[in-house]
Amino acid sequence: MNFKLIVFWLLLRYKFTINNNYFKKTFIFLSKSTACFLFSSFFFRLVPESKENNRFRRAQRTCKNTLFFLNILFCTLFFRIFESEMIGVYDSGVGGLSVWKELRAAMPAEDFCYVSDGAFCPYGPKDPAFVVDRATAVSRFLIGRGAEIIVVACNTATAAAISTLRSSFAIPFVGMEPALKPAALRSQSGVVGVLATAGTFKGRLYLNTLARFSGRVKVIEQVGTGLVELVERGEVAGPEAESLVGRYVRPMLEAGADHIVLGCTHYPFLTGTIARIVDGRAAIVNPAPAVARQAQRVLADLRERTGKKQPAGKPGLSTFFSTGEDTVLRQLVRQIAGPQADSYLYHSLYII
Repeated sequence: MNFKLIVFWLLLRYKFTINNNYFKKTFIFLSKSTACFLFSSFFFRLVPESKENNRFRRAQRTCKNTLFFLNILFCTLFFRIFESEMIGVYDSGVGGLSVWKELRAAMPAEDFCYVSDGAFCPYGPKDPAFVVDRATAVSRFLIGRGAEIIVVACNTATAAAISTLRSSFAIPFVGMEPALKPAALRSQSGVVGVLATAGTFKGRLYLNTLARFSGRVKVIEQVGTGLVELVERGEVAGPEAESLVGRYVRPMLEAGADHIVLGCTHYPFLTGTIARIVDGRAAIVNPAPAVARQAQRVLADLRERTGKKQPAGKPGLSTFFSTGEDTVLRQLVRQIAGPQADSYLYHSLYII
């Protein structure tokens, strides 16, 4: 019986790690079940030994075992009922919050689960195989929590891993792409600047888009070394941000760029600084709104095929996990969501 109780506790502890929203209800349910088991065990010891009592003990033991497995079944069903499906959002750090902001605006009734892999940020200079491993591990975690779709809100992770993720898992994935196409189509000067990470510039999707539009416009590529780290520290304005952003953006303007494409989800948090340097001479292109619209279409198509209803009514719940320090994450969430951020859940996360 003690072994069964241990198994029961472990099963519920596993469930705590998957969904902390219902910890209180689970604790109450667990306490009542455990008390029932312990009382039954104590009661059996009080029954004196006899032939009739042995038959009674066997009957009671059968009932107790049946009760135990019924509790396990009930526990599983309990969590299946209360674990709502949601949209997974994943980035190497806090940058993906710029995409979560647009997703939340486009689908306010949806639940979101955001994972910041801050312990390994930035992804840009890292080996693509490492990024694939991290993206796979985080996606597996999000699917385990009930993600219907996953938005890879990281340009580097999209470039390195999106094909692997789509072939490895059954759910839809929506990735990032530098908005080179709309910038090229709208450019009047014929010059477009792209500010991105080294990993993004090596991605097949970006290179294919570049090949399609390089004959139409001149594309100036600039790796934004150090910008991700600025955002991760929460230093999105000030002398250091102004100096570093200016070093990357001014040469594009001097070359005649009239559109500057933000090719990393961290960079929209630097929009204020970029705008001061650009001073109206170029449009700043953020792909996040287009990605949110695509995610909305993908989710609607999925639910139409599966017959699931779109949620309506009160605003959805967002839950945030971080493998690193989450102070800036919390600050940016509050900046985006305002007082509603107080209802959100924050957890530390360790993923091998």
